[in-house]
Amino acid sequence: MTYKTKGTCASAIDIELDGNVIKSVAFTGGCNGNLKGISSLVVGMNAEDAISRLKGIRCGFKATSCPDQLACALEEMLQK
Repeated sequence: MTYKTKGTCASAIDIELDGNVIKSVAFTGGCNGNLKGISSLVVGMNAEDAISRLKGIRCGFKATSCPDQLACALEEMLQK
């Protein structure tokens, strides 16, 4: 699934799940090193666990962040 982010420097997140387990995550744009690190950390994690850890994280004065947008994308995927 490709999720179009809202309110972040990254413009999209490509996510692949195997059941409820995160198989791969790749951000388009944003802070390259940090987002590669987040992507690497969540691979193999249960989507619900990642959501609970990432949801609500803010970037500076923004109402959201790339990790928060990843949580939103995962929630959307699980609802389908």
